[in-house]
Amino acid sequence: MRTLGLIGGMSWISTRAYYERINKLVQKRAQPMASAPMLIDSLDYSRIASAKQADDWDAIASILVESARKLESAGSEAIVIAANTMHKSYERVSEAISIPVLHIADSVGEAMAEAKCESAALLGTRFVMTESFYRQRLVSHGVDLLPPDPNDVELVDGIIYKELMLGRVTRDAERQLKTIITMKEKEGADAIVLACTELELVVDTAANVLPVFNSTDIHCRAATDWILG
Repeated sequence: MRTLGLIGGMSWISTRAYYERINKLVQKRAQPMASAPMLIDSLDYSRIASAKQADDWDAIASILVESARKLESAGSEAIVIAANTMHKSYERVSEAISIPVLHIADSVGEAMAEAKCESAALLGTRFVMTESFYRQRLVSHGVDLLPPDPNDVELVDGIIYKELMLGRVTRDAERQLKTIITMKEKEGADAIVLACTELELVVDTAANVLPVFNSTDIHCRAATDWILG
């Protein structure tokens, strides 16, 4: 198996999900006693949160580049950024190292193309839902995305940063996400892209009116494919 480098800590909750899920997939596909060879750099998210608050994405990119270089030097043969929003700095990270960086939106787009899904609604942080760095990747795989609704953007972004990233999971958030997904079906979406690693905490991916493409699960499967490749 090949060694994967994981840039984590964004949040620690999503990093835990990546570590557990990749290991379970490797154990299932390799042999019962197998575990995934991974190097994890768990960042202090407070540094990134402060830079994001100041809209200083150069500082964020520098933090991620430093992490990727550290992981490469330690023996990683590919990198996974365990957060959707941090892929805003993907190009900077990818250009700074000589090993591949597995892009989460490309993994999702490929899964959607394979499922022949052509229309979807994107749910994630404000950056993911409104900016081009994520949306264009999905569109390049033939997916037509509904335009972001400002009210949904405000609501979902708030749930992510004020609740889920702090480890708070509420029934109210579950109900609000279920309502949004129901409305997206009425607006013409064929599926939902869950483009935040923490959103699966409040969205039942198996029991909704629309199919849900869970970015965390899909990215972990792509990472496992690479490890075993």
